[in-house]
Parts: sequence; structure tokens; C-alpha cells
Amino acid sequence: MSDKTIGLLIEDFISYLYYQKGYSPNTLKAYRVDLRDFFSFLVNKCGFSEKDTIDKVSIYEIRSFIGSMYKSYKKTTISRKLSSIRSFFNFLEKKSVIKKNPAWNISFPKTEKYLPRRLNVDDALKILDIEEDDSGDWKLLRDKAILELLYSCGIRASELVSLNIEDIDMHENVIKIRGKGDKERIVPMGRYALEAIKKYLSALSNKKRGALFLNRSGKRISDRSIRRIVKKYAIKKGLGWDISPHSLRHSFATHLLEGGANIRVVQEMLGHVNLSTTQRYTHLTLDKLMQVYNRSHPRAKEKRDE
Repeated sequence: MSDKTIGLLIEDFISYLYYQKGYSPNTLKAYRVDLRDFFSFLVNKCGFSEKDTIDKVSIYEIRSFIGSMYKSYKKTTISRKLSSIRSFFNFLEKKSVIKKNPAWNISFPKTEKYLPRRLNVDDALKILDIEEDDSGDWKLLRDKAILELLYSCGIRASELVSLNIEDIDMHENVIKIRGKGDKERIVPMGRYALEAIKKYLSALSNKKRGALFLNRSGKRISDRSIRRIVKKYAIKKGLGWDISPHSLRHSFATHLLEGGANIRVVQEMLGHVNLSTTQRYTHLTLDKLMQVYNRSHPRAKEKRDE
């Protein structure tokens, strides 16, 4: 057992995720917020003090915390917070800080699987069709390059934000992406994306190193700005407000698979550890499945020929 307070153990856990697991700043922030919310609940609703140790926490406090959120939070948010709590207690159990894990037997709320809106090929190309003008506006060239990369490489918004100029290999037409857990992968880059990046960089006054995409202040662009850019051009093209960077990533994967790409290849390009995750992103439409079946299955051919 540890005599450290719950607050200190939370910080130990965050340090472990950063130094040993290599989690991104955004992921660390989410874990810290979730666990501090839980700690605040223990203090404000369960009679804990800030000096109490972790062995005082039982399954009942965790269930009470989860139950308290049902009126105010979506099931996906509740599941994420429970996942943070379970990871925290798993860490404490592994480090022998606790003998019994109070979170191991708590089930997650049932949630519907969310899939972002997927664009068909024509609509995907429509959103990329940004007319260049003679003003030399570097921000317009930046937006074009951002959209091209999102669709050409299936890159996440958070990964795109962290790109540096050095990550672009102009000769091999590939891009080095740092994904979740700081894992690197190399992804091919289409010629349209490459040309868009070249034009954008040429407008940045010979900038050769550092952050690839900048904001108006000359600093690294944010996730929020990426989402705003995608939404802006989607609305301009009459595609609605619900198009996100993840819509382009989902479309990238689906269009590759529909075009005959091996799902393992798509998995590698998306940076997924588990194939099941890729399958969730790459659902084929029923029409496409029927076309493949009718074209390929011998029984389907016999029935069609009769």
C-alpha cells in the first residue's frame, strides 16, 4: 500500500503515460481531466478528503461517479472517463500500490458505434477544388494543402498539426507521420498533395524547417483551426456543416478499399494497431458488396445467367 494521496498518484500515472507510453499531450490532458473529475467527486460527494489514500476507494464510489454523469454526459464521454479510471487502477495494481482493483468488474455503458460522414469520390474532389487567385494569399494555399493531405494520406487532424517541413520527402513522395503513442509511419503522398505543399511553402518566404502549417500569427496551427477550415470549404461547396477532418480520413480509407486496396495496407497507412479498428472505418456500401458478389461468386453468376 502507498501512503501517497490520490492526487499525487494521479500525477504519477500521468508521468508514466508520458515517459513510458509516449502518449500525446492531448491524450494526457484528457486522462488528467477525467481523473481529476473523479477525485473532485470523491471529495465533494463521497466525503473524502484531499489527504485520503487510494485504498479507501471502492467499487461503490466508482459506480456512483459513473451513475452521476448519465443526466449530463453522452455515453461515449462516460465510457471514456470510465476507461481512464480503469487504466489508472490497472496501473496502481501493476505497481503493487493496491492489492485489489475496484474498477476491474465495472462494465461500460452500451454505445452506438459512431462513424463520421463519408463522402463519395465526387464530393471529396469537390471539397478539394479550391480556386487559386492572383492575390498570393498564403492562407489560401495553406488551406488547399491541408485539405489535399487529409484526403491524400488519411492523416488525423492531430497528426497533421504536428507535422514539420522535414517530415515531407519531396523526392520519394512520402510523408512521415507521428501517430498515437508517438509511433512513426511512412505514408505515400499523391502528386496533387505534393504540388499543393510546394506552392504553399513557396509562399512562406523560404521557410525550410519547423512547423509545416502555420496560423495567422506565424505559429503552429491548432486542431480547432483544421476543423474550422474543413467545415468552411464543405459549406462553401454545399456539402453541409457535418464534414470534419475525420470525414476525409474515413473517405480516404473507404475509397482505397473500394478501389481494391488490401485492408492490411489501409491499416498500415491509417496507423491502426488492430485490424478491427480499420474495419470500422472502411465499411463498404451494400451496393458495392453486391456488385463484388455478383461479379465474383459462382452461385451468383449461375442465378444471373438463368
